[in-house]
Amino acid sequence: MLITLILLLGLIVGLGLGVAVGPMVRSRLDERRYLRKGPSRTQLLSMVINDSPTGIAVVDGDRNIVLHNRRADELDLVHEGELDDRGWAAARQVLAERRNLDFDLVGEDRKRGRSLSVRGQARLLDARVGRYAVLFADDDSETVRMESARRDFVANVSHELKTPVGAMGLLAEALLESADDPDTVRYFGQKVLNESHRLGAMVTELIALSRLQGAEKLPNLAAVSVDNVIAEALGNAAFTAAAAEIEITTDEPSGLEVLGDRMLLVTALTNLISNAVNYSPLGSPVSVSRTLRRRHVQISVTDHGIGIAPKYQQRVFERFYRVDKARSRATGGTGLGLAIVKHVALNHNGRIRLRSKPGEGSTFTMELPVHNPAPDHPDRGTQNIGQSILGPS
Repeated sequence: MLITLILLLGLIVGLGLGVAVGPMVRSRLDERRYLRKGPSRTQLLSMVINDSPTGIAVVDGDRNIVLHNRRADELDLVHEGELDDRGWAAARQVLAERRNLDFDLVGEDRKRGRSLSVRGQARLLDARVGRYAVLFADDDSETVRMESARRDFVANVSHELKTPVGAMGLLAEALLESADDPDTVRYFGQKVLNESHRLGAMVTELIALSRLQGAEKLPNLAAVSVDNVIAEALGNAAFTAAAAEIEITTDEPSGLEVLGDRMLLVTALTNLISNAVNYSPLGSPVSVSRTLRRRHVQISVTDHGIGIAPKYQQRVFERFYRVDKARSRATGGTGLGLAIVKHVALNHNGRIRLRSKPGEGSTFTMELPVHNPAPDHPDRGTQNIGQSILGPS
């Protein structure tokens, strides 16, 4: 009896150990087999579906999700185990009509806190059975954003070009009606000339901006002297500053260099200085300074003008955006100057910063990576020079 009991207990313990240890042994054997032979075709297919950049979901006629991947969750095609209503409507129609169908839905990128424009297609999975529909979904947000930006750009360009062209037409009519009055002819002739210059400047800046926004890399990159760029930009802005009785001061030459396109850098800095002059009261000072901080050259233009309210500071670098439209047109501004500055900085692996307070003036700082700094040149480390508007932090 005792022997029987011992044998029975041993059998029970053995079965218990087998139940507990068996899965572990099988798991290790499966892992060794996987490492030795590699994944099976079924495992490979599962990995491809799960890692696909396209959201995939298979659904039956009762709206039961048979299979879906992680991307379908990320794009909100499947949310908390339920198929999106628009996706289900497309799948139901495909099952009924046995034809492919495109659909769109708006998802939510919860990681980035933004909405998604999702483009999808529903297909019959197997025409012979006809019980399942497969849905594919792709993030179309960037395409939608680019198309919206393109429409806005075309609308803005059309509007901005329409103004000088229309003005030139009216002025030409006035000239024809004043042919017997030399003083009036000279007056309207000067107006036509001014508008033509403005139109020409706008077209030139549009071409420059188009080049800067293109995918191609900037050609002819070379070591450029920061001191020479500042000197040339100051020369370009000298006439405008003199007309406004504004004195532009600058600090001592630094000997610093950046790697880039000299003409574009001069254009960007000229735009910053001209902008400072145009939005400053008569006789107020404007300063240009340069320094080295954390292996980046910082070129700052400071004015004591009208300043920019915080709500506008994120938008002043947009194409054609003007805080004060009347003043900008009065000074001959095209609305493209700061947009060009932004893209010049970005194309040189730099950024543009803005610090401004209404009634006290503004400081625009273009920050560019230094090229071969002199060993004895002081690097002043970091300093809070204002809000970072554009570029990587």
